[in-house]
Amino acid sequence: MIWPKPNQINLLSTSSFICQSGKPENVEAYEKAAINEPKHFKKSLTEQELKSQGVLVAAEDKNQDEFTLPHPIWSEVEVDSVEITHRKPQGLVDNLAYYSVMTMRTGFDLASGYTIGKNLQTLDERSVLIRCIFLETVAGVPGFAAAMIRHLHSLRRMQRDHGWIHTLLEEAENERMHLMTFLALRRPGPLFRYSVIVTQYIFTAMFTLAYLISPRFCHRFVGYLEEQAVVTYTHILEELDSGRLPMWSQMPAPDIAVKYWELPEDAMMRDVILAIRADEAHHRIVNHTLGSMNLRDQNPFKPGQ
Repeated sequence: MIWPKPNQINLLSTSSFICQSGKPENVEAYEKAAINEPKHFKKSLTEQELKSQGVLVAAEDKNQDEFTLPHPIWSEVEVDSVEITHRKPQGLVDNLAYYSVMTMRTGFDLASGYTIGKNLQTLDERSVLIRCIFLETVAGVPGFAAAMIRHLHSLRRMQRDHGWIHTLLEEAENERMHLMTFLALRRPGPLFRYSVIVTQYIFTAMFTLAYLISPRFCHRFVGYLEEQAVVTYTHILEELDSGRLPMWSQMPAPDIAVKYWELPEDAMMRDVILAIRADEAHHRIVNHTLGSMNLRDQNPFKPGQ
């Protein structure tokens, strides 16, 4: 009996099983089953797997705007009631935090031309928008850095965090959503992006080191920083109401802002600034409160508060 050569066996045995896609039929069938049956060919799912699969199905119906952490939704009365306030520094740490913020603000205002534009009343929508975008890229750092450090401390010390982490993460995402809202109006150029990258590296490293040394200083620092944020957004509202920002006076609110803050469909850009200012006033209270507490005290702020 004459046996065929090995290469002839390969050609004869595989040629009839190659489908149009160029893959063997058994391989293609396996790939389809792996995609369509995430339960890995089990005949029945456990209760836990059924619940997880249901969550996945529900998630497919959501859009990216729904994947946000809990956050306050402000009423018209609440956003209009925001006022500029200041907590008087008490002691060395408070004074160091306050004057650090004021030094940074003074330097940034001069370097960006904000001081001159404000005094001469020459600020326009472009300069205001650039300022807001830059500040929000920085404002989103403290909450996340602090949450990361407390998370690692909890793991290393094998102790509970007492609820601080979720509040800090909510704050970080809230600031990031401010940024996403402003980016819906303008996409920065490469030079601006480079300056943001450099600033973020420096500020993140410095804030992380500072939080490792003195969390109280950092929360007080952010509290004073938020005080200045309220001052900035109050000034923007004054510019809007005085007619010096005519484009924003007639501009509808971006879709991302309408969904995030659950604004009316006919909301305008002024309504967005009011909501952002209310957020900053809230962060002001939260961080001054945390800055006055013991690090192991129970967080008084529930999720979304």
